[in-house]
Amino acid sequence: MSIRSNKIALFIDGPNLFATAKTLGFDIDYKRLLKEFQSRGTLVRAFYYTAIIEDQEYTSIRPLVDWLDYNGYTVVTKPTKEFIDDSGRRRVKGNMDVELAVDAMEMSAHVDEMVLFSGDGDFRSLVEAIQRRGVRVTVVSTIYTQPVMIADELRRQTDVFLDLRELQPRIARDPIERPLRPQIVLPSQ
Repeated sequence: MSIRSNKIALFIDGPNLFATAKTLGFDIDYKRLLKEFQSRGTLVRAFYYTAIIEDQEYTSIRPLVDWLDYNGYTVVTKPTKEFIDDSGRRRVKGNMDVELAVDAMEMSAHVDEMVLFSGDGDFRSLVEAIQRRGVRVTVVSTIYTQPVMIADELRRQTDVFLDLRELQPRIARDPIERPLRPQIVLPSQ
């Protein structure tokens, strides 16, 4: 099979990828990430999943979600749910695992390879089901952190494990492009 006939779909667990990259000490350049996987075959779709806090006037994820939506990603969001835990603390929950799994199963008939950006062990059975349909599965996470960011059962199930640290030179945002933080200048005495 030629590289061009390899049809690929990306499934990005947004919060998981963000946490993994942060732990490794870099920011993802999503334009470079798309180009990286377009160079590996025909990129059929790139999904990005995240929950959004709806009742806040501004949320830090909104500019990223808007940019992704306009630049080649299929963004899947849902509002977070607020609840009080057993100890009386306010908690926010926004799990997108089911949405990702449903989309992956639906896309499996149209691709040769699924690339999952997550280390969440809950996806092991999804990976197994996708493989039974004849689709190769690559999982992107890392083992170079303490604790590791990928569940052992997910890593064992996947066809290819790709460490995010190995992708870093090709998908990291250039530190020069980062917005400058305002510096606080103290008056001299």
